[in-house]
Amino acid sequence: MAVYAIGDIQGCYEDLVRLLDKLHFNPAHDKLWLVGDLVSRGPDSLSTLRYLMSMGDALVTVLGNHDLHLLAVDAGIKTSKDPGLLAIIDADDRHQLINWLRQHPLIHHDNELGYTMVHAGIYPQWTLQQAQTYAHELERVLSGDQHYDFLEHMYGNSPVQWSDDLNGWDRLRFICNSFTRMRFCNEAGMLDLDTKGAIGTQAESFLPWYDIPQRKTRDLHIIFGHWSTLCLTVNAEDQKQHNVYPIDTGCVWGGKLTALRIVQGIKKAEPEYIHIDCPAHREAALS
Repeated sequence: MAVYAIGDIQGCYEDLVRLLDKLHFNPAHDKLWLVGDLVSRGPDSLSTLRYLMSMGDALVTVLGNHDLHLLAVDAGIKTSKDPGLLAIIDADDRHQLINWLRQHPLIHHDNELGYTMVHAGIYPQWTLQQAQTYAHELERVLSGDQHYDFLEHMYGNSPVQWSDDLNGWDRLRFICNSFTRMRFCNEAGMLDLDTKGAIGTQAESFLPWYDIPQRKTRDLHIIFGHWSTLCLTVNAEDQKQHNVYPIDTGCVWGGKLTALRIVQGIKKAEPEYIHIDCPAHREAALS
């Protein structure tokens, strides 16, 4: 048995299949963890979703911001020019795929293996227990009858700082942004959601979320994606000093698709990065 975590696929179906072939992945006895952003920008989001849904219990995935955007497009709240997303909307099994997608969590923690997986990160002022509690608040909404209402209020950068007094859509939007969009924040807990570049492009006093002093999850081994410009400019393996494992290596932009093997055989192994090179499917983001 092996457990692999794979970075942002973003509709790059053929690249995913090539990587799984390289890993000799067998869903009968291996496990696949995905950090979200299963769809969008790549050439075949529809085949990607269908393939992943067919994996059943062999698959664990969390939701990314592009997955949530697909839900908003499906709900008619947003429009898209992305042909991959439009193919899902036009598919005969659209409702099955969308309902499958919105049942997935924002955080996955495996106490036995000692790893936690999210899309973008864990807000530095939250403990694991708090992060799980707040994630479940939003997960219940996304998987239930109120998901349309939330999707209408999901977009936006405010509030920029957590407070236990936050309520309503502001509270859920902050939870969503922290798990699916966060890159930089400061020691006071303010998020900078506008800066999307590599380390060094952020405003003074802001740091990568995982580098905040006194971060309450420093003892966790956290796997995350979302931040391709981080992995394209910083050696992902060097981030193990922070107990974090960034694995979005920019497949859709012509980078790599990366797997992190965290279990090999009957026991945990030293985490190992395994990559394949990818063609550039996109040169600029689609709306």
